[in-house]
This record gives sequence, structure tokens and C-alpha cells, in this order.
Amino acid sequence: MVPLAELWLPILLSAVFVFVASSVIHMATPMHKRDFKPLPNEDAVREAMRNAGVAPGAWAFPCPASMQDMGSPEFVQKYTEGPVGFMQILPNGPPKMGKSLVQWFLWSLVLSVFIAYLTGLAAGPGESYMVVFRIAGTVGVLGYAFSNVTNSIWKGESWWTTFKFMLDGAIYGLVSAGTFAWQWPGVAG
Repeated sequence: MVPLAELWLPILLSAVFVFVASSVIHMATPMHKRDFKPLPNEDAVREAMRNAGVAPGAWAFPCPASMQDMGSPEFVQKYTEGPVGFMQILPNGPPKMGKSLVQWFLWSLVLSVFIAYLTGLAAGPGESYMVVFRIAGTVGVLGYAFSNVTNSIWKGESWWTTFKFMLDGAIYGLVSAGTFAWQWPGVAG
């Protein structure tokens, strides 16, 4: 067992390397270029939403007041007519990329702490590179790659988009695994 305090360097480096890898994936490759489609007649839809007073938040449509309403003929008709969907509305103004990037780095740091904790429980000091890599990689891939699956199951997100985010997550998990294996205390090689 390796105490969490002894793993501060791989925790920090792992978060930094994942941040760099994600920046490369999202800025230097076309992989996520078509994750979103523009609304047809976007200006009219946006104006209608402004006029309706749609505020920032998570929205569903149609949105029944209860489970019983979902089965009512009126709601079945609404579902049949469509559109049916979920919508996330952000506050007005330009995107706050700085805030999102800080949150992404902090999330990577949190996942790195969990990778360190579980790997530290399973592997002792001086454990071989491959043993540490396999344990940290398993935890990292689980943490990074499978978080978007529920969006396809419950919110109708394209499975292709989810697959691309899972591929990203697998890369981040393997970057973390390599970092932990490289920086493991007393690594035998």
C-alpha cells in the first residue's frame, strides 16, 4: 500500500497531462467538430425562446408534472407530435472558457486523486511499471470514459458522440496510467 500523500506528484502531473491531451484532441483534431448541429431557423427559435422567457437551466419538453401525466392522452399526443427533447440553456454572454477550463482541470485533479487512492491500495512501493499501469489505467478509463454513457441512455445523445467521448476518456485514462506508472514510488521498471 502507498499512502495518498506520497502520490502528490503523479496526481498533479496526471491532471496536467490529461489537460494537455484534451486540449490537443479538441483543438488540433476534427474529431468533435460535428458533435452539435445548428437549429433549423435558429434566429426564429432563439427569438421565440427569449419571448417565452426561457431562463438558464435544464429543460425537458414536453414536461409532465407527474408520472401519471406521462400516460395521459394529452401527453401521449405531445410526445407523438414532437419534438421531444432535453435542452441545456446557459447564461447569456460569450462562453466563459477560462472558467470551464479551470473546472475541467479541477475535475481531472479529483479523478487523479481517486486513481491514486485505488492504485495505492492495490500496489505497494516498488511495484512494476506494468502492474501500476494496469491498475491506474483501469480506474482512469472507468472514471474518464464512461461518464457520458448515461447521456445516450437517458437524454438521446448520439451514441456516436458518446463513443468519441469514450475514446477521449480512454486516452485520458491511459495518460494517467502512464504517469502513475512512471512516477510510482520505488518503481522497479
